[in-house]
Amino acid sequence: MKGWIVSGLAFISLSALGVPDDLPLGPVAPKTDLRMMVRRDIVARCGRLLEEAAQKRETAFASGEWEKWRQEIRGKVNDALGRPAFGAIAPPLNIRPVSRHEQSGYVIENVLFEAFPGWDVNASVFLPDASAYPPPWPGIVIPVGHSGKQMESYQLPAQLFARLGYAAVLFDPPGMAGEKQGRNDHFTDGVRCYLCGYSSNRYFVLDALRCVDYLASRSDIDLRNGVGMTGVSGGGTTTMFAALLDDRIRAIGPSCCATPNAQHPIRDAYAPCAETLAPNRFVDGYDDIDVLAAAIPTPVLLMAGAADEVFTETMSDAIAAAVKRNFSHAGHGDRFDFFKDPGGHAYTIGMALAFVRWMDRWVRETPPRTLEMPKKWEMAAPELLLCHPRREMDIFTANREWARHLRKDRKETVAPETVRALVQAPMETAIPHAETGPATLVWVHNLQEILIESDPGIELPATFLYPSKQNGLSPAVLYFDDRGRWTDLRSNGPLAAMAGFIGRDEQRLAVMTVDLRGWGDSVPADLPYEIAAWGARDRWMTYVSAALGDPIFAMRIRDGLASLAYLRARSEIDPSRIVIGGRGMGGVVALHVALLNGNAAGVFSIEALAAFEMLAESPEYRWPQESFFSGVLRHYDIPALVRSLKIPVLMANPLDAMKTPLAADAAHALFGKATTETNDAVRFVRKLFGKE
Repeated sequence: MKGWIVSGLAFISLSALGVPDDLPLGPVAPKTDLRMMVRRDIVARCGRLLEEAAQKRETAFASGEWEKWRQEIRGKVNDALGRPAFGAIAPPLNIRPVSRHEQSGYVIENVLFEAFPGWDVNASVFLPDASAYPPPWPGIVIPVGHSGKQMESYQLPAQLFARLGYAAVLFDPPGMAGEKQGRNDHFTDGVRCYLCGYSSNRYFVLDALRCVDYLASRSDIDLRNGVGMTGVSGGGTTTMFAALLDDRIRAIGPSCCATPNAQHPIRDAYAPCAETLAPNRFVDGYDDIDVLAAAIPTPVLLMAGAADEVFTETMSDAIAAAVKRNFSHAGHGDRFDFFKDPGGHAYTIGMALAFVRWMDRWVRETPPRTLEMPKKWEMAAPELLLCHPRREMDIFTANREWARHLRKDRKETVAPETVRALVQAPMETAIPHAETGPATLVWVHNLQEILIESDPGIELPATFLYPSKQNGLSPAVLYFDDRGRWTDLRSNGPLAAMAGFIGRDEQRLAVMTVDLRGWGDSVPADLPYEIAAWGARDRWMTYVSAALGDPIFAMRIRDGLASLAYLRARSEIDPSRIVIGGRGMGGVVALHVALLNGNAAGVFSIEALAAFEMLAESPEYRWPQESFFSGVLRHYDIPALVRSLKIPVLMANPLDAMKTPLAADAAHALFGKATTETNDAVRFVRKLFGKE
């Protein structure tokens, strides 16, 4: 026996008594860094899709079949934007002149017109001095980026274009620093469009296309050779996408906006605006490289700032080289050029002069001319550009109308096959591999920590509480909580009460509570760009996973199915007597798992979102952006899930978009008897198992 003697007294060491030197309790050690696990999985999968897209693109150009490839890309972009109406199929513009201001060397005309009924475009048209450049003038559309048209990066190029003989149209994007603020936020309102299965980029691109329609309506504009379009940052993104839809756009100059997407926003974990990442973008196979190459034969002058902090010089050089190679393979090498300004993330006078030369060549079709910097520059006072657009229609209200339209077309119930297709769940979920820790006796239950491998590289921490003594197989509760798996277990919480914890009778059952990916122990770590005011890990995961074609919420539903398959295979558990439940968005996961599996004894949801459409209906919301399940409202909503279940259901205290409990009559209208029997999930579960 190990021990020692001190002053004649014998002592026995703890190890000699069988007490371990370390702490044998706690979670099972993961093989991966749980806090980086979800991001690394998404990055790897996006990388594979972008590599496949690159191979398909290069094969198309090498084989001479690039025109077919181009049409496929343009069609997918058009679909993602909801096939916006412009040109001959568009509704009337309803043009309303606002004001006119004579400036030194140019004229500003402010005008309002509609992109679609109720949605105003606030256009400031910079016109040349007619004595120096008699009309008709060729036109340039300048989509404004994440700023306002009164800013230098937009005003000064517009002035220069007008002083050199072009009519230039400036307009504010939804939100940002212009006149169209309010419920047009690129993040909080843009993400709503995912619910309806389209990209908020629709509203940015359609404004630009309707500017082309407006120019076509003017007798003093020469559209015989089309128009040009150029913009910086978000305005450059709008330019890139607009060029794929409208053949009237004959030359483009996107600036400080394009990069190989694998670098940005994938591997740098930068949370971009939602409009840049359309649903299914990467699975549909279009990187920024593809968007620019699909513009062929439209002449493209790609511009960048050597000192740009986000779209870095290295990124810009890489994409320019790739796109130039595609133009050359298509026999249009002369229609691509790359201009790099020494400045940063801005539209400079150097860029504006370069684009004028590009327009002179491809739109005006005139010989090169000497372009001189104007001797006098001025910034027009911001009030000279005001148009006072109506604000009744915005991204929020437009998407709300879309959601209501989809509701009218949906059925009252939903088939499991429909849900399975959206979630991308297999018909049968295989029993996943799991690593288990030791079982620890805690009064009359054993507690075991587990790691369930739901996908390669994805480990789900789980806690399993089951009776230490039982006659036959035990009934069980499978539980998902978006706050973490221990939240309702610790301190004799609801899960402990369901299990009959510390009870001395025979009214005990098992509980397994699981951290689905990104919840609990695997909440993603914060990364550098999340210091920015717009940076947020849930934004990045939501937008990038939507572009991946596999929304993070769908991944969690599949995690839930894998967890259920594991629990049903446990030797202690009766697989026919498992109730599935959850809290918050975990409750919504539970409803999906119950419908898809079809063998649960019951399902309950505590303080969960009552309906996805509420996120589209409410001007404000408090649920994380991960809750915006891409495409769901095209097929069903949460009440349809409940109506489709053939097992006992409890919807305990359902919440609205602001996480406020629904009134009893509102809850009953959505869920019927699922909310009327009791709001007590513990009683619901124990009654199902005859434990009361």
